[in-house]
Amino acid sequence: MTWLQRHRLRLYFVNSVWILPVLSMAAAILVVRLLCYIDQWLGWETSLPAATVQSVLGTMASSMFTFIVFVSSALLVAVQLASSQLTPRIIGIVFRDPVTKISLVVFVFTFTLSLAVLVRVTTSVPPLTTRIAAYSCLASLGVFLYLIDHVGKALRPSGALWAVASWGREVIESVYPRPFAQALGKDLTPGTLLKPTRIIPTHRDGVVLAFDIPGLVLLAQRNDCVIELVPQVGDFVAAGDPLFLIFDRGESLPADALYQSIALGQERTLELDPAFAFRMIVDIASKGLSPAINDPTTAVLAIDQIHHLLRNVGSRSLDDERVRDAAGRLRLAYRTPDWEDFVHLAVTEIRQFGGSSIQIARRLKAMLENLIQTLPQERGGLLRQELVLLRRSAERFFPEPEDRALANISDFQGVGGTQACSHTDGRVKETSCS
Repeated sequence: MTWLQRHRLRLYFVNSVWILPVLSMAAAILVVRLLCYIDQWLGWETSLPAATVQSVLGTMASSMFTFIVFVSSALLVAVQLASSQLTPRIIGIVFRDPVTKISLVVFVFTFTLSLAVLVRVTTSVPPLTTRIAAYSCLASLGVFLYLIDHVGKALRPSGALWAVASWGREVIESVYPRPFAQALGKDLTPGTLLKPTRIIPTHRDGVVLAFDIPGLVLLAQRNDCVIELVPQVGDFVAAGDPLFLIFDRGESLPADALYQSIALGQERTLELDPAFAFRMIVDIASKGLSPAINDPTTAVLAIDQIHHLLRNVGSRSLDDERVRDAAGRLRLAYRTPDWEDFVHLAVTEIRQFGGSSIQIARRLKAMLENLIQTLPQERGGLLRQELVLLRRSAERFFPEPEDRALANISDFQGVGGTQACSHTDGRVKETSCS
């Protein structure tokens, strides 16, 4: 099985909610057989009439089927409402949520268990099997109550933002594993040194989801060449666009082997795309700042998570896109977002859409000043430029001097929190500015 096939299977399994419930059906049938065998081996008997047990189990089975349909419909409606209020990309959170998957597994397992036991109740009643089938319905009810509580919290803005930010931190740590070190100058990409000997175009449309770094390095090493991946993870490529550039020989490198080392899909995923986490959070903030919704507090919650993600990515080395073999020879080159990309993605749209909100201006100012204070000095130049743009935006949107003065005060809660007064040297001091 190739890397691409393994990647597709794993991605399909992670994003599908039907696989585990279907497997639980087979597990329930096996469990019923095992329980019936135990009943026969122990020789247990019950005084319950078979007709009564059949009636109860039949009612339970039909009720569980209706219950599963109801829960599935309610989840779809809740997801649609959340996607309209937050962002459509939030749908993936529910499909990947382990609590939702386990809950559906329990419901389907209980339904199949009840049905399988009902088939085996004739003139005699297996006591252990029937009791477990009955009490499994009570367990399903408890799981249902927990699911409602979990989904209600997960689909709120704070819960959805926290989930996206958590996944984003994991991706940042995997894509940028090394801590920040002062840049000594990046290696030039192969394309700036010489012309490519081969250009491998893409054979289908799609978004670049992930690629096999060890596999590509091994291919380059075997063919004694350098491979450059042209698009960045998250980019859309159309059929015929350059996908790989081959440098320094590599004429015998098969194109099919390269195609099997990169995954294209319909939409971006978080697997190797740390910028997509920022994109999702910014989309939620932009939706909250739209005139139709007008919910700047949701945008402030989004800035809270962006603040943590920017600090995380700013404290890491972002120049890790040159891969060498054991002998130290360059074998693979690819692009990743740099610090400028992350800052512009995180700040620009929120500053533009929330320019008329004092709450947004104050929270953005607090974030930028705090990052200037806590991140390495090399990261501060771009953050200071954003502070200048934020001040100009306040001058443009707030003609009244009192409003401008309020907008130019740092506040980690937007409006109403302890204000962070900035000094002329860029440091931040937590105090009351009133």
